[in-house]
Amino acid sequence: MAAVSMVTLDASAMLHSRYYSPNEVAEHNTVDDLWVSYLGRVYDLTPLAQEFQGDVLLKPIIEAAGQDISHWFDEEREDIRIEIDQLTNCQKYHTPRGRFIHIPPPMPQSNWFNNFGTPWWKDPKYEVGILSEKTRYIQIINTLTAQEQVLEVCSEETINEILERYLMYNTHAASYTWKYDGVQLDMDKTLEENGIVDEDEMFYELQMEPDNYRQPILLYFNDDLTEL
Repeated sequence: MAAVSMVTLDASAMLHSRYYSPNEVAEHNTVDDLWVSYLGRVYDLTPLAQEFQGDVLLKPIIEAAGQDISHWFDEEREDIRIEIDQLTNCQKYHTPRGRFIHIPPPMPQSNWFNNFGTPWWKDPKYEVGILSEKTRYIQIINTLTAQEQVLEVCSEETINEILERYLMYNTHAASYTWKYDGVQLDMDKTLEENGIVDEDEMFYELQMEPDNYRQPILLYFNDDLTEL
């Protein structure tokens, strides 16, 4: 049996579903490739970083590259948190890492212009997808080649979307029949909907290593004459 490799996929190297894992977001952690997530969504702020290159107000955003910044936000308002300035008793944005792009200065300034339009955190043009609420690792075995991979996938993804992740290992993945426990999978349904239950929490409670008990998804090549 071939050795199993466990990988987290590079989101930029493949076709992608609507969902991203926190690990995928974390890969984009430089000023030239800058992603963040907040309030359940994933955003590519690379164009923003390029537009404001060299601006000191970009620093807090660069420091947050690849991270979830939901704690910057008031979830009900879907806006940056508000606090009362102790000096002026006026409302201001809560920016513990320092003021950043599109945040007004605490006091009036002649060089501050608010004609930039929509602030970046409300601009849908930066959104690239949805942050998965729960990821899981699955084992895929190609019965034709005995090749195995363990992939981190998003629990919300359909089997077809998982297939897109697997294409980097087998470009002919769509030419295979995908089965679990002898039953052909419905490619338009999720793992859970196909009866592949996420047992990670149970293994954690039992202090068992889930990698040792992971049930595989088997791929059967459709033109394999040995497969009846």
